[in-house]
Amino acid sequence: MPLKAVTLTHVRYHAEDWLGLLFAWASLLPVFISLGGFLSHFIFRRELQAMFFALGLLIAQFFSEFVKTAVKQSRPLTCEALEMCDSHGWPSSHSVYMSFFSIYFTLLAARRLTFSTHLGKVFMMSISWPFAVVVMYSRIYLGYHSPAQVAAGCCLGLILGSVWYLIVNVILVHTFPVLEELPICKFFYIKDSSHIPNVIRFEYENCRAARKVAEVKVMPKPSMD
Repeated sequence: MPLKAVTLTHVRYHAEDWLGLLFAWASLLPVFISLGGFLSHFIFRRELQAMFFALGLLIAQFFSEFVKTAVKQSRPLTCEALEMCDSHGWPSSHSVYMSFFSIYFTLLAARRLTFSTHLGKVFMMSISWPFAVVVMYSRIYLGYHSPAQVAAGCCLGLILGSVWYLIVNVILVHTFPVLEELPICKFFYIKDSSHIPNVIRFEYENCRAARKVAEVKVMPKPSMD
């Protein structure tokens, strides 16, 4: 059966396998999160919490590659047919990324974010996990990793994500006010809003208040004639 590739990162799948096509795109989710999620968040929000979140993901990926190089476990035989097996397979970097992202996001939603309803909080705590499972299974389905390699990546990501969350939100969070005062942070309007219980409500109310003030300023003054 001929092979085709999702050309963004050259993920291969069997040409007549529509499920393989779906999983090929699913395996690119870490790319979409990094470029679409964190980059757009920096452009529009510029929160220190999100920036340290992204930094942790980057550190986890470098650590994953270090472990791969040290262990030097080959990818499964199914990978040979894909002609893309010139690197080691243990642990799966995709699994590290998605499990790190999911556990950090879950802890963030549970401990740092405020929601109007309990159902909303539960939804946000669990929303990333189905995507993580799909990405991890896609690496097995497409033949790039064995189940053991994916499981190892998942465990490593969970550990690194949990530890990094504690480092950021127990230790580094106390440096955020200092970082906000740095010239580069002031220049790029980088901020920390972790001290605000409900950021969405805060922004909504202040935006409406600012509009009312602006409307008062532009109202024509009554004539004295």
